Amino acid sequence: MSPAHRPIAAAIAAAALAAGGVVASAAPAAAASGDLLISEYVEGTSISKAIEIYNPSTASVDLGTAGYSLQMYFNGSKTPTTFALNGTVAADDVFVFAASGTGVDPAITAVADQTTGASLFNGDDAIALARNGVIVDVFGQIGFDPGTEWGTGLNSTADNTLRRAAATCVGETDGADVFDPSVGWTGFATNTFDGLGSHEADCALPPPTDTGGGTVADCAATPVTIGSVQGSGAASPIQGQDVLIEGVVVGDFQTGGYDGYYVQDAGDGDPATSDGIFVYAPGGAAVNPGDSVSVAGEVAEYYGLTQVVAGDVEVCATGQALPTAAELTLPATTAQREALEGTYVTLPQNLAIGETFEYGRFGTITLTNGRLNQPTAVVEPGAAANALATANLENSITLDDGRGSQNPDPALHPDGAVFTLEHSFRSGDLVQNATGVLDYRFDTWGVQPTEGADFTLANARTGVPDVGGDLKISSFNVLNYFTTIDPTPTNDRDDDRTRGADSEEEFQRQQDKIVAALADIDADVFGLLEIENNGTAVKALADALNAKVGAGTYVPVTTGVIGTDAIATALIYKPSTVTPVGGYQLMTSAVDPTWSDDRHRPGLTQRFAASESGDEFVVSVNHLKSKGSACAESPDLKDGQGNCSASRTAAAKALTNWLNTTVAPDGRAIVIGDLNSYDHEDSIDAFVAGGFTDLEKQFNGEHAYSYVFDGQLGYLDYALAQPALTADVSGVEAWHINSDEPSLIDYDMSFKQPAQDALYAPDPYRSSDHDPVIVGLNLTPDTTAPTIEVTADPELVWPPNNGMRTIEFTIDAADDRGEVSVELTEVSDTGARASWTQVDDDTFEVKAVFGAVYRFTWTATDAAGNIATDTAEVVVGR
Repeated sequence: MSPAHRPIAAAIAAAALAAGGVVASAAPAAAASGDLLISEYVEGTSISKAIEIYNPSTASVDLGTAGYSLQMYFNGSKTPTTFALNGTVAADDVFVFAASGTGVDPAITAVADQTTGASLFNGDDAIALARNGVIVDVFGQIGFDPGTEWGTGLNSTADNTLRRAAATCVGETDGADVFDPSVGWTGFATNTFDGLGSHEADCALPPPTDTGGGTVADCAATPVTIGSVQGSGAASPIQGQDVLIEGVVVGDFQTGGYDGYYVQDAGDGDPATSDGIFVYAPGGAAVNPGDSVSVAGEVAEYYGLTQVVAGDVEVCATGQALPTAAELTLPATTAQREALEGTYVTLPQNLAIGETFEYGRFGTITLTNGRLNQPTAVVEPGAAANALATANLENSITLDDGRGSQNPDPALHPDGAVFTLEHSFRSGDLVQNATGVLDYRFDTWGVQPTEGADFTLANARTGVPDVGGDLKISSFNVLNYFTTIDPTPTNDRDDDRTRGADSEEEFQRQQDKIVAALADIDADVFGLLEIENNGTAVKALADALNAKVGAGTYVPVTTGVIGTDAIATALIYKPSTVTPVGGYQLMTSAVDPTWSDDRHRPGLTQRFAASESGDEFVVSVNHLKSKGSACAESPDLKDGQGNCSASRTAAAKALTNWLNTTVAPDGRAIVIGDLNSYDHEDSIDAFVAGGFTDLEKQFNGEHAYSYVFDGQLGYLDYALAQPALTADVSGVEAWHINSDEPSLIDYDMSFKQPAQDALYAPDPYRSSDHDPVIVGLNLTPDTTAPTIEVTADPELVWPPNNGMRTIEFTIDAADDRGEVSVELTEVSDTGARASWTQVDDDTFEVKAVFGAVYRFTWTATDAAGNIATDTAEVVVGR
């Protein structure tokens, strides 16, 4: 399901943009003799990183004029982050590109020719040197993540320096080749910089020349059809060939990172072939929509996008009418999309905004044909789930922003205006008539817009749900609330231990949002997830909350460090309304060996007594193993449940057995937390089989949700209650303050420019990525009778003709604590020859005898046995 997540690189600072920004590049091709090559790689401590580039030719090279750039492929991605190079490198000399900042060793800074404030590579990232977008040398293997590093010991890419062998004069151009740094490279220990800035080699090659073929742009010449270039399949049938095409520019994206534009011709009459194509023309002459252009160049595939790499362009005419935008409707198959790749399209349906996770980082959202459900949230794992996953793909498409840069400024609303806190959107809002060019980038189909779309607010923010009752429990995932500030924010290798804020400012922003949400919910007991496991973070959060709502309002259940993970579960409660009964207990392998301590955080469990009624209940806060990483003992069965389903199911069985037999044999326990399972999955079935009621489903139905992933709805955050406590539940609801909100407005200042950092408010919205779940309980004795009102239609029967007349009754009954049952308890009549019959529950026939009076009495009974009655009277001929 889209969005296919683009590679996660480090933030791009203003200095990086000034140094060339981050742009897309063209497809790899063979290097020429005399092309520059990578001669030294430095991956030192902190941000001491550098790449040395050697000129093996006999002529100096102007890097900017020649179009040289460095491409970095983070975490196994096939999509590069590109840094344009500027400066001159003399024959048989080097050029050093390096990181800048206080963490860079002065020895690197002293020899650096160009620097960037952007975070650079780690040991598992591939690097390519490109000329005019064409790869001329590669370090690493593009599209493959080795884990931590390539190689071993000193001849490895993590925390070492590697120097190219002196005999190497031509770069390696095949990025798909397996990379072995022990071949052609010599390794040195961490922070070895003595060779940086010079390179020993005996090459003296002639400078590279571009043959360019014989094709030139010519408006008078006969072009080939774009359809013949595209072909009817996923790739062009004439890759690598020079072609001459001609058409109208339907989308101009020469600025913003894509370095090109889309051209569409009149068509070849074949509906299976696309009539539009992307022209990759970095640094080329400016063109505008409506220009008719002749383009000569080589056909290439750029990770699935067919394009022509422009060698020569001629503008034949200006101001031409654009072709009529083709209507693309969802669902759409891959073949249907391929037939429109690169053409001018419009999406006429009212589509829902689905995924917004990458909106702040890359400017993309997904649009879906109605709101889509996670397959295992609505159907059983296996064939049904896989079929729905396929259908969801066909019912989803990306709406891009026409820019290839990271952290775009300004952020653009789908309607084309600037995104602000006052002019924002949420998942579930509607977008219609999105118009632009259909293309395929970053492994997903998307529309590059050429104009703003129509926007309808359809999923407005709501207040705190009213769940009734006299006591509230809430589960809240606080998304890595860490009081320990990340000491190395530019190094993601230690993020398994320091997962929270990167600065005091970020921490304050995070805490303010969480506190605002907790204060508004006003629960009597909060179960917290993803809080730092240091024994003190929970008190810090309780103190911050009390500073807002009043001293002493909340008290943490003090546990100290529990388990070995960096995050833990926690409990805070109001001592004015509930009192702990006994000490806390932990669900671990010590309780049941089928529970895996390596996979699941300890289940924090505490019994409470309500202060007013004395009723007791048990809260067990749990955070089970995620689907994201593999479990060797519980692999992904490809049935829709993801990784580690069997491990989660074993945990569910162990927990239900422990609660049912040991902790809460009175049937008054509730399990809350992030169980990392959707409600049709095996682990939730295990809870239900153990006698627990899924309260989210009971109160909100099949399509309840607390989380949006890949544009699909479902709930991972649960409230599961034993039978006795279920009877006291007055309501359950997730408050959608997080899952539907774009992450651009969260506390995190990474991957944002200053204008986007300013899109922040200390309110509950996007305080996490999971919605809090709120449960209401009725624990005080219910002595209030329900209400009931009965009305008859008609109340007066005329004429009194002794015939049978139909009377319909309306019975309105309600109770302040939920369900109420209603039954007919008495019917009486007066008058000679009066008679009646019942047709259905609320319809009767009475005999129209003059002077007859009929009285119908209904009784309402609530769950506590309180009753109320009401009588409706029907009179004949008075």
